[in-house]
Amino acid sequence: MDALIHQVLAGLATGGIYASVALALVMIYQATHLVNFAQGELAMFCTYLAWTLINAGFGYWPAFLLTVGLAFVLGVVIERVVIRPVENSPVLAVVVVFIGLLVILNSIAVWIYTGTIKTFPSPFPTEPLFGNKFMSSHEIGAIVVTLIMLLLLYAFFRFTPLGLAMRAAAQNPASAKLVGIRVGWMLALGWGLAAAIGAVAGMMVAPIVFLEPNMMGGILLYAFAAALVGGVDSPGGAVFGGFLVGVLENVLGAFVIGNELKLAVALVLIIGVLVVKPSGFFGKVHITRV
Repeated sequence: MDALIHQVLAGLATGGIYASVALALVMIYQATHLVNFAQGELAMFCTYLAWTLINAGFGYWPAFLLTVGLAFVLGVVIERVVIRPVENSPVLAVVVVFIGLLVILNSIAVWIYTGTIKTFPSPFPTEPLFGNKFMSSHEIGAIVVTLIMLLLLYAFFRFTPLGLAMRAAAQNPASAKLVGIRVGWMLALGWGLAAAIGAVAGMMVAPIVFLEPNMMGGILLYAFAAALVGGVDSPGGAVFGGFLVGVLENVLGAFVIGNELKLAVALVLIIGVLVVKPSGFFGKVHITRV
């Protein structure tokens, strides 16, 4: 029983990271109706920026906040410079741009930092908090950081004029333009927020998987599964899916299929959802009259 409790709680910790990346994927999908395949590499590159700041003498939390700000700016620049010129291009062309962005960010990281595995510090103590034996301090801290970020995002989109304008621009750009919302800039801010969310996820997972250019590959796959399970057009569903995928991955990997096949859990979920319920648990079902 203790082993099961440990795996469930540890799954919630990793699930929070999947939820963060899934939420970033959903934000981009709502704006472009495409999956940003470069989301993981963007998070990885921002984590390297945090590593650079920490090694330059910044404390962890100042480096954390500065990295989130830099990630936001980088996301806005990418949308303005790379995505905006091809926004009206065929879907395949935009997908190729996303894949190209993935390769470019990965190559730049290898060029600057080499492919050597690096340790990334955790801001949380090494000894277990509150004397618990089920979760490490970093796992507890990662859950707390993720929940704080999700609550701040909920408050931003629910209660601020800018957040409401961004939601309107993502859901109905034509109507948003009619009421004076600058849709282009709202989408750019959405990209910035998605990049910032990904940076938080990268900094939370780096102490667990170590820092290297391909560290987000598997995590992006789990996040994609989480977004599909919850509903690729539902931010709340993406968060739910992230925690669910994290728990399933840990429990099934520990007691059913073994750690070697854990990645297959994400693939099975992706295929199963697409076959049985493509809209996910909380996604909208779109019906088109022909």
